[in-house]
Amino acid sequence: MEGTIKRCRCWFNGISLFLHPLIISVLIMFVCMANIGNVDAAFSNLTTIPFNQGYSPLFGDGNLVRSPDGKGVRLLLDRFTGSGFISSNLYNHGFFSANIKLPSDYTAGICVAFYTSNADVFEKSHDELDIEFLGNTEGKPWRFQTNIYGNGSTNRGREERYRLWFDPTRDFHRYSILWTPQITVFYVDDVPIREVVRREEMGGDYPSKPMSLYATIWDASNWATSGGKYKVNYKYAPFVAEFKDLVLDGCPADPIQQIPAAEACAEKNALLATQDYSVITPQRRAAMRRFRLRYMYYSYCYDSLRYPVPPPECVTIAAEKARFKDTGRLKFGGSHKRQSKRRTRNRNRVLPDSDVTPY
Repeated sequence: MEGTIKRCRCWFNGISLFLHPLIISVLIMFVCMANIGNVDAAFSNLTTIPFNQGYSPLFGDGNLVRSPDGKGVRLLLDRFTGSGFISSNLYNHGFFSANIKLPSDYTAGICVAFYTSNADVFEKSHDELDIEFLGNTEGKPWRFQTNIYGNGSTNRGREERYRLWFDPTRDFHRYSILWTPQITVFYVDDVPIREVVRREEMGGDYPSKPMSLYATIWDASNWATSGGKYKVNYKYAPFVAEFKDLVLDGCPADPIQQIPAAEACAEKNALLATQDYSVITPQRRAAMRRFRLRYMYYSYCYDSLRYPVPPPECVTIAAEKARFKDTGRLKFGGSHKRQSKRRTRNRNRVLPDSDVTPY
């Protein structure tokens, strides 16, 4: 990122005599930050499916509104209920993706989640892959986190938290989860933001059992914004999250089938590995590096108070580590407000006083 900014400054040097310094600074940051998403080609050959062909309502049926063309859905949260949907099948690995537009204005206390899980089937040993968007007070941007659980390992949260380089309430953006037997990759548009490579030392902590795809909007007032300081204000309801261009590309599986999943899905998993989204090109890897250096503001891998020995999947990157304290939070570039009480959410999914607003 530093090199990119230097190159941008050189590019603008020739016109610096004619522009106000503030305008030059804005132009530099606009061009440089645009490079986050300026990778090779966007995902090719994505096959989307109509909502009714792959999904069904999960809860809050009255707050789930299908689009006229049947290709999307709006999820509403009001003072009575949130809403959500679930895939009709469980999948043993796959690519799960949607174009999503988040609620605008005052959204404190709201959680919009796009995730895979099998908690309904394996209550005490479930697997899960999360993308969770966390609302904020008016005028402050959404933040989001990713997480991974395997075999009920909820006491070993693997959270990372980030900002976005765009306003997710103005336009649709594609958010995706790639899950294979070897790697899990989280994407924003065509930028990989996190890669987890399965290691033998992880044991059951790497998700391995068939999972469904879920999308929900719900009231998370007790933890989502400033550790629960700011609640959902239903004066602004209904809060609407929109989903469209849904992708389910995986191997449908029965969680209690007799045929081993690896054998039953071998052909589909091999095909999955050949798809455009399964290949992290040098350009995409560079974009991931830029994103993580600029927009990640918490990582469990650098939280030595929580994990004196980093979990086995963690790969220490010197440039990333230099930015964080031993709490996994930024050393600079943000407000680090302390709370008088340390709050935790059920299942340890959110860190104590974790809402470190990076503004």
